[in-house]
Amino acid sequence: MSDSIPVHDTPILGMRSRPRVPQPVEYGDPASNNFWVEYPNGLVDLSRSTHLKDVKDSAEKQFNIDPTKEPGAQNILHAGSDTITPTMLPGQLDVPVTGGRTVRLDTEKTAVVIIDMQNFFLHKDIRNHPKGLACVDPLMKVIPFFREKNIRILWVNWGLTTAELSTIPPSLVRGFAKHGSPRGGGFGSELPDDFGKLLMRGEKNTELYGPLQTLYEDGRDKGTDFWIHKNRISGLWDQTLLENFLKENGLKTLFFAGVNADQCVLGTLIDAYFRGYDCILLEDATATTSPGGAFEAVIYNAENSYGFLADTEKVLSSKDA
Repeated sequence: MSDSIPVHDTPILGMRSRPRVPQPVEYGDPASNNFWVEYPNGLVDLSRSTHLKDVKDSAEKQFNIDPTKEPGAQNILHAGSDTITPTMLPGQLDVPVTGGRTVRLDTEKTAVVIIDMQNFFLHKDIRNHPKGLACVDPLMKVIPFFREKNIRILWVNWGLTTAELSTIPPSLVRGFAKHGSPRGGGFGSELPDDFGKLLMRGEKNTELYGPLQTLYEDGRDKGTDFWIHKNRISGLWDQTLLENFLKENGLKTLFFAGVNADQCVLGTLIDAYFRGYDCILLEDATATTSPGGAFEAVIYNAENSYGFLADTEKVLSSKDA
């Protein structure tokens, strides 16, 4: 048996553990508008505004170098050249993320996807979810900041119609059925007190929890916040209202928050990743009721496989042009 070091001695993707790139790298199709550029200083430019070739051309002019006469000119763009990055443009935002990186966003192409922060999942009279409730304050603080940066706020929530009840697959119906429980007998069943029918549109149990409902209504009136219904664990499982909104508005970069982290949040995030969206999970604005290890697995994969990991404090420390 060989004693040589395996080719992959770390997780296959393992983005957090990877060192910074030794020289600028462009990912994607150079001929398209769907690309990222990563730089040795830790910047990952998701804005799709400046191709690496354009940055190199600008650097050659800045340093007055003729690459046809100076073979070593490419060294300007080699490791340690932290100054070789694209000029930050109006409407862009640099957000610190884990792993020693900073992501640069185009705010016009960015949205925050907040999933299922509803009474059904958070209200104390329906369930005990202290970790979910702990996400409320971070969201209350960061949402006004996102609005100031012209980033859309998408409240993606369960909200079924009567017609949709007959289209839900049995596996999902069974999962939400609580036979003999005061929490209801499944989708459309009557909940105690005045909470209404379980996860049906227009009911109290499908309203956002407490101050979040008021926060949403304020943003709705300002034109910054949008309520998007979903009828599955994932908000992007098919030609959904969420996907239509993202496409119609040219959105590419998505922050994720909400409950439950390992179910509806993860389901939507993974589907977004599969569709080519940039995914950034906000750790302190995401929670689950699942046993230990479930949340940690979501965090691990969010930053190592599906995109990037940040928190609301990092977002609030972001820099713009």
